Amino acid sequence: MKSNRRWIMVAMTVLMAAGLAVAVQAEGDEKVTVQGEILDMACYVAHGATGAEHAKCAKACVKGGQPMGILAKDGTVYLLYASHEDGSAFGETKEFAGAQVELTGLMATKAGIKGIEVHSVKAL
Repeated sequence: MKSNRRWIMVAMTVLMAAGLAVAVQAEGDEKVTVQGEILDMACYVAHGATGAEHAKCAKACVKGGQPMGILAKDGTVYLLYASHEDGSAFGETKEFAGAQVELTGLMATKAGIKGIEVHSVKAL
C-alpha cells in the first residue's frame, strides 16, 4: 500500500511539473503579426513624437541605441527586442523608424510590459 502511495505522489509531481512548464512556455511563445508605426521609444514616451515628420529623428535615435517599439493600429505599444539567436530582423527594423510596417515575432508579457521578439519586418 505504501508503495502505491509513493508512485501516486511521484506521478502527481511529474504531472504538475509538466503543467507548470507548459504554462511558463506559453507566456512568451505567442506568434503575432502586428501592423503599425516603428517608434523611437525615448521620443514617444517623453514627447508623444510619431509620424513621418519625426522619422529622421526616430531613425537617428534608434540607431544611436534608444529603445524601439511599435505603435499598433489598435493603439497598443510593444517594446521590440532582438532574438538572441539572430538579431538581423531587429537590426533591419531600425531602418523603418517613423514608418508603417508589418512585423512578425514572438510576443511576451513581463511585469506589465508587452514585448515582441522581432523575426521579420516589411514596409506597408
